[in-house]
Amino acid sequence: MPSIDRVGAVRITIYLNDHRPAHVHAVKGRCKAVLILNCPFGPPGILENVGFSRAEMRRILEQCLARITDYCKQWEQLHGSNRQHS
Repeated sequence: MPSIDRVGAVRITIYLNDHRPAHVHAVKGRCKAVLILNCPFGPPGILENVGFSRAEMRRILEQCLARITDYCKQWEQLHGSNRQHS
């Protein structure tokens, strides 16, 4: 699971063998969250939060939104396009 970013002590990761839709995991000790990216432009949304305070989640979401293009590109490099084909 490569870390792609940090928000203070929080690691932002993309798991190599993960599922769609495009998302990242935020991890700090026993705290973890899953953020849906809503590529290519966001805004990111919280799918799951275990242990992070509202203030921490706000900071994580702000960072995710600020770097959404980079996160989406990294997801696509690891997992291919998130777009559905008809």
